[in-house]
Amino acid sequence: MPRQQEGLCLNSVENSIEKAPQLSIVIPVLNEAAGIEATLLPLQLLRAQRLSALVEVIVVDGGSGDSSVRIATPLADRVLGSSSGRGEQMNLGAQHARAPALLFLHADTQLPDGAVEQITRGLNRHAWGRFAIQLSGRSRWLPVVSWMMNQRSRLTGMATGDQGIFVRTSAFRAVGGFPEQPLMEDIELSKRLKQVSRPACLTAKVISSGRRWDEFGAWKTIRLMWRLRYRYWRGVSATQLAKEYRDAR
Repeated sequence: MPRQQEGLCLNSVENSIEKAPQLSIVIPVLNEAAGIEATLLPLQLLRAQRLSALVEVIVVDGGSGDSSVRIATPLADRVLGSSSGRGEQMNLGAQHARAPALLFLHADTQLPDGAVEQITRGLNRHAWGRFAIQLSGRSRWLPVVSWMMNQRSRLTGMATGDQGIFVRTSAFRAVGGFPEQPLMEDIELSKRLKQVSRPACLTAKVISSGRRWDEFGAWKTIRLMWRLRYRYWRGVSATQLAKEYRDAR
């Protein structure tokens, strides 16, 4: 499948009167045809208000072999092609963003009501922040996992990508964006941004797929992620940890 370099954009008449958006939502995608529509559809009301300068949606495909690009194209302002790797994909989306604020949203995650207004308030006092998370799936342990993730993030000031990281565009560029590494790119970005300010830890919750925990087991996944994070903290390379992550799955 040829890569889509740019998706649906406003026509020239609309462009002539359109204001710059307040928020650019960047969504990295790789073979997400089963769920990308559920993420993009709730954003259409915000896109429809683009003349009021609300949001733009940028999807960055990492070489999907399914119909992700076809589904996303009419539901996004831009669909860009990239080599695979979340950090690289999100950096590319940020390069094309026009807003003074960025939100990095995973393809299997939905925003809470009033998300744009909450991000705006959060960025009035902080350079960056994140939402709380609620995992959705079959496992009865997912509420516990969600609580643990939110508590860890609040206590450490670190955010994971599935919590929906938002940041002032100027701060994101000042710290060099995401590192282009195969794992822990969200942790590394958090470390960099903590040098700028503490995060705005919103209590509103994004709803994110718990498929990883459902498929591999909640406690097995928790142990794996804790082990990988500890080893990363001890200096093991993200490349080595990505190999261990693949082997464990």
